[in-house]
Amino acid sequence: MHRDFASHACCLSGVSRRSFMAATGAACLAPRGAAPADAGDLGEYIDLASFRPRPPVKIVSAVARHTPPYWLGWPGTAYDVEGERARYGRIFADIARKTGVDLAAEEKPLESDADVNAFVEKVKAAKPHAVLVMLQHFGVWHWADAISKAGIPTIIFSPIGMAFTGHVRDISRRPGIHVISSLDTNAVAQAFRMIRAKEQFAATQLLVVAGGERKENVLELLDTKVKYVPRASLHELFARMPVTDEVREVAAALRKNARAVVEPKPDDFLNSARSYTTAKRLMRMEGANAITTDCLGMVSSRAVPTPPCMGVSMFLDAGVTYGCEADLNGALGLLFVSYLFDKSGFMNDPVPETRRNTLIAAHCSCGTKLNGFSEGPEPYIARSHSESNIGVCPQVLWREHMHVTMVNFRGPRELILDTGKVVGNIDTPPAGGCRTSVELAMDRVRDCRDVLGFHQMVFYGDHRRDVEAFCQLYGIKVVNSDAQA
Repeated sequence: MHRDFASHACCLSGVSRRSFMAATGAACLAPRGAAPADAGDLGEYIDLASFRPRPPVKIVSAVARHTPPYWLGWPGTAYDVEGERARYGRIFADIARKTGVDLAAEEKPLESDADVNAFVEKVKAAKPHAVLVMLQHFGVWHWADAISKAGIPTIIFSPIGMAFTGHVRDISRRPGIHVISSLDTNAVAQAFRMIRAKEQFAATQLLVVAGGERKENVLELLDTKVKYVPRASLHELFARMPVTDEVREVAAALRKNARAVVEPKPDDFLNSARSYTTAKRLMRMEGANAITTDCLGMVSSRAVPTPPCMGVSMFLDAGVTYGCEADLNGALGLLFVSYLFDKSGFMNDPVPETRRNTLIAAHCSCGTKLNGFSEGPEPYIARSHSESNIGVCPQVLWREHMHVTMVNFRGPRELILDTGKVVGNIDTPPAGGCRTSVELAMDRVRDCRDVLGFHQMVFYGDHRRDVEAFCQLYGIKVVNSDAQA
């Protein structure tokens, strides 16, 4: 059956419930630690989007307030308590639908100690993934505190007019709690994505293709399953991968959608497309949701005629992590950006520009959906892999003046966090190094030489507070370069 592979190659396709169940079912049936089954029909079409996990996520919500009508005291006598409760209820339901979360709202507001105690017991029994508490009076913060002590990650939404700084100063900094004191309900949507992201981490099996050993483990805190398979699994499968209709159409789309083609030849595009279909096939065989490979090792040993860089870009744009150099921390960073922000991240090597005091983030693989999976891509130029001068790699052109966030896991319990702004793109030549090279002016870090980490993840948007909120909610330590310099 013919499919429009060209459009799939460069656009995110939605993940249906059917495709999700098929992908997760395969993961459940794969025997742990066993060799994979036969590769089967290598020409079979595999929907890339089916690898992205969509676990069930349940949030319960309640409104806490004094019994209206009010006389003095914020939010004030003029505040439409019932009207606002109904309006926010509709907004939260719509946010839940859009973020893929099951939101169960308490029918009646909590207006007494007895109401709150009963709700806490209900939460303890139900064990949802999170609790959302909206406050409608500045005198009920002690009830929000009591609910947070149920031991479930707690989101407290306090519209402006329900709190002074003294109300939030302490509770908003506690582990397991995320306080939003704002009228901006986008913050609630981001909070729902935080809860969803944690469950996506737990539903993910990350395939590490490196070395010669098969083994498995589970990462603490994030609960991500990690499965190691020999490097030969990939390049031996690649050698058998046929040139199918999908391969031809993907190759044509990669060439057509490039702003320009510099070094690559037609066969390079075909090999890049074969690398893409090979990675999908290996993931299906191993029951994986994400992958990171010893790509540089395979290229340096001439085991493959092309690096996987263009395939990596397509994976990232579809919300499926493909990490470079079998770097586990780098793959976790890509998962983090994809699950928490619904955007492509850019795993890179950090280069100091000491004359301009900027940081150049450089790598030969980069997604184009930097604005978000549902948004249009940034342009790219089709280049060769710079270190080997073979294959096809994207030189993605980042927009100047865009705010960016940079994260870098140091194991599952610690994360480096910095922010900056795009000031330009660096061409190779005249520079050496990797094809996508974006120049950043860093925030807070006075000297570019002091930026921490390696293979950091850079992505569009100033998401410093969002990253901090996720880490606080789930007990991840945050480190900033400016604090360590």
